[in-house]
Amino acid sequence: MGVTTISNELNCPIPPARIFKAAVLDAHNLLPKILPDKIKSIEVQGSGGAGSIKQINLADGGPFSFIKHRIEELDENNFKCKFTLIEGAVIGEKIEKVVDTVQFVASADGGSIIKVTSEFFTVGDYKMGEDELQKGKEMATGTFKTVEGYLLENPTAYA
Repeated sequence: MGVTTISNELNCPIPPARIFKAAVLDAHNLLPKILPDKIKSIEVQGSGGAGSIKQINLADGGPFSFIKHRIEELDENNFKCKFTLIEGAVIGEKIEKVVDTVQFVASADGGSIIKVTSEFFTVGDYKMGEDELQKGKEMATGTFKTVEGYLLENPTAYA
């Protein structure tokens, strides 16, 4: 088994507490609302904290019908979440699991720096291609930018 790690940082004008609340704590309600062409619904099994399973039911017509994450760590004081993709999407013959860590850190301008690290645990000697890694980065970036756009358009939401 090999591990390929990618990291990314995004600047965001939204303070950490607010975007964490929207993008992580209330994602099961917000994401289907603002991304209906991609996400039908999100089901939470458990309390929503560490050990919980989130099944993201994807919109019809995509390559996958759902993906499942297990929440490994949820630190509301430090605006950090760690979760493992355990089923669906890229999980299969070549990739065993994907562990994502997201942290929202205050920036000097009152907004946030969103720090995302993804660890891809591959099966055997499989090596991830650059196009696969770029696709993963773009998905995460796109979701956070959509949440950011929603919060900018709705200044009292999650305040």
